[in-house]
Amino acid sequence: MNLTSDSVDGYEEALVKNIVIVFFGLIINFINAMLVVIFVSNPIFSRDSRYILYINLVMNDMIMIFVSVALYVMSYTLRIVNFPFCCTLLMLAATTFMISPLNLAGMAIERFIAICKPLHHHQICTPQRTYIFISFLWCVGAIPSLTDIIILFLTQTESSFKSPAICYPPIVFPTKPHQDRATYSQVIYMSLVWLILIYTYCRVLLTAKKATSNGAANKARNTILLHGVQLLLCMLSYISPVLNYVISNLPAYRTTLIFLIYLLTNIIPRLLSPLIYGARDQKFAKKIRERFTCKVFILKIVPS
Repeated sequence: MNLTSDSVDGYEEALVKNIVIVFFGLIINFINAMLVVIFVSNPIFSRDSRYILYINLVMNDMIMIFVSVALYVMSYTLRIVNFPFCCTLLMLAATTFMISPLNLAGMAIERFIAICKPLHHHQICTPQRTYIFISFLWCVGAIPSLTDIIILFLTQTESSFKSPAICYPPIVFPTKPHQDRATYSQVIYMSLVWLILIYTYCRVLLTAKKATSNGAANKARNTILLHGVQLLLCMLSYISPVLNYVISNLPAYRTTLIFLIYLLTNIIPRLLSPLIYGARDQKFAKKIRERFTCKVFILKIVPS
């Protein structure tokens, strides 16, 4: 996110950047909202833990896109905002960012149980237990953000909470404990998710080799592999600081490159992520065609 936009970007350039970001944000949330409508309007999906976990990922991405776009626009329009309001936005952004990989791990575990433990799948992966698991994911995803707030209370004075601030994580959470927390939590969470994906993929792969009719196992294996692709898309955000550091030696193109990096690593992956899983699912694709495509009826009149 470019915090120096007012002093570097011209009015037209800043306007174009904000229009592009808002446009992509609206498109992504429109597609995600369409998937949510399909889920809500068809009870068959709400009884399947696989689709419940998927729609949680979709709604999480909707919140993340909304907050991310809002923070980007605020960096151009409201340079200084109320500190508690800023902390709330940053906490929401950080929590939803953590939920995405955790949810992908949960989806991989569900597919692993469906293929490797098919007799117990309906007993283990009930809708009630799935909603409890999602609540657990949100609690775990919120731990790093709550830790940042606790560190803030321990290291900052009371007056800092009452004064306006520039709503940018390194400025709001500037201390070394905050940096250490960010590093450790990201390493631990991502390592755990990758271990789960690799383990479930290998177990499903072994099951597919042993099965006489391995069509379902192969499909589940491909689904888990797509979870890995989605996780890679989520992890593109981690390379943003590295790229921003590299382009710091190119002051003439710095703001434009920062904008492109933000667009390609934070916004575009959220467009591809739901489509990778939703569009290839036959049930979802069928319901989308039934609900959102135009139907043409041709009446043929035969003379008696």
